Amino acid sequence: MSATSLTAQRTRLLRRRIRIIAGITITWNVIEAVVALAAGGAASSAALIGFGLDSLVEVLSAAAVTWQFAAPDPQSRERVALRVIAVSFFGLAAYVSVDALASLAGLRQPEHSLTGIVLAVLSLAVMPLLSWLERRAGRELGSASAVADSKQTLICSYLSAALLAGLALNSLLGWAWADSVAALVIAAVAVREGLEAWRGDACCVTTAVTLTGQGGSSSCGSGGPCGPGTCD
Repeated sequence: MSATSLTAQRTRLLRRRIRIIAGITITWNVIEAVVALAAGGAASSAALIGFGLDSLVEVLSAAAVTWQFAAPDPQSRERVALRVIAVSFFGLAAYVSVDALASLAGLRQPEHSLTGIVLAVLSLAVMPLLSWLERRAGRELGSASAVADSKQTLICSYLSAALLAGLALNSLLGWAWADSVAALVIAAVAVREGLEAWRGDACCVTTAVTLTGQGGSSSCGSGGPCGPGTCD
């Protein structure tokens, strides 16, 4: 369904759904961040610390979306929300890169972390579902910030896989460098997604969200025309 043909009732439902998903995401990621940062500090794991910081970024991202959709006209807060999401990505990438390079230089030696492995597995089970639900609602509503936040949540799934691989290789084969490589993967993905959020390329943005029976048009963040189903 195009964002320009949504009824007022459907629009309210989608906005409420996005707020609920964002609330669940915030709760999950606060728990995830606490566990990851504690386990990462104990194991001197750059990947685990980076994963914990990514969880905090996800909290900030979801909070920005919640703030946006708390307004009577969420579209008016779209650009600010995207900027917050982008800057949080860049901050994450900078910190994780420095920490990973320090590990590769031998300034710290990551240790085995069973807690980190369990956390990565749980995240792989939870985050894709939350991402899919928010992205579906965001695309139908035509909200770039909601889709950007859903991509951040999906990134958490990819990073969970990278984290799991790094921790498993370190634990099973003693490849300490794998932890740092996983952390650098996290940083690289964060930079890419930060740039997309900054440019507003996360989704087709509705320029005039209207109710059924009224006119309206939509355009992509890059400025080109778009229609239903063309968002990434």
